[in-house]
Amino acid sequence: MIVPTPRFGLSCALTTPFGTDGRCDVAKLAAHARSRIAAGCTSVTVFGTTGEGPSLSAATRAAVLGALPGAGLDPARDIVAGVMAPSAGDAIEQVRAARAHGVRRFLLAPPFYFKGVSAEGLGRWFHEAIGAFDGENVEFLLYHIPSVTSVPLPIELVADLAATHGPLVRGVKDSSGDWSYSAKLLGLASKLTILIGDERHLAQAVKLGAEGAISGCANFMPDVLLPLANEGRDDPRVRQVVDLLLRHPVTPAVKAAQAWLQRDPSWLAVAPPLVPIGERDAEAIGRGCATLLRAERVAVSGD
Repeated sequence: MIVPTPRFGLSCALTTPFGTDGRCDVAKLAAHARSRIAAGCTSVTVFGTTGEGPSLSAATRAAVLGALPGAGLDPARDIVAGVMAPSAGDAIEQVRAARAHGVRRFLLAPPFYFKGVSAEGLGRWFHEAIGAFDGENVEFLLYHIPSVTSVPLPIELVADLAATHGPLVRGVKDSSGDWSYSAKLLGLASKLTILIGDERHLAQAVKLGAEGAISGCANFMPDVLLPLANEGRDDPRVRQVVDLLLRHPVTPAVKAAQAWLQRDPSWLAVAPPLVPIGERDAEAIGRGCATLLRAERVAVSGD
């Protein structure tokens, strides 16, 4: 039986903390996830781009998913799991592993190794990956982020997957930053959940039918983003913060803002092949975000 899901709202695209040994600090991640739900996020998304999902092993993913219920999160309601794999078989295995922990919502990226693939080939990959769960209580959000994968999702393919797989395909997260694509995608908003990854376009998209966002900036400013995600009420600070972050590699930059605002420099650590923001740039990002948000540094995540 397919269980209906309420309006999506704001999901925090969780950053992943690493200890001095380079391993994921699972307890810290769980505490941070709990704090984002307490701050008003409707869910957290693990293993996405901001969470450095492709850099995390299967064992680390299992440890994270095993720890989140102990932090008070309901896997079926509060967690979206990122799935990123070049083969449909590996994508299926990632979904099944998360299903064993009770997760039912997934952010499914396209296969990212081969570039310039045809819509036919891309469609065959998605049909195989999604079709493996026919009849199960699972929802997929297709992940459009061509700046990272170099594999864009044609609007026609999105519509075809939704028509073929019905409620298994809940919607799309559009992280292209291309408003012309977003506007076309919103033409499907009556049938699909459309989510926006570029927070600068969030308020406008919500006014046109988007259901919210999966946002990296929700790691450090969910209170600012909630009116955009829930009401389409714009806030000029959001554009200014995102513009500041995008002067640098985005995932390390988000972590730099988080480290400064939460007074915890350990958040600066990233997994290879990424490298952390330099000390001077990290301070500039942190001070800039604090100034733009007109707020004192907040308490450490999980306190």
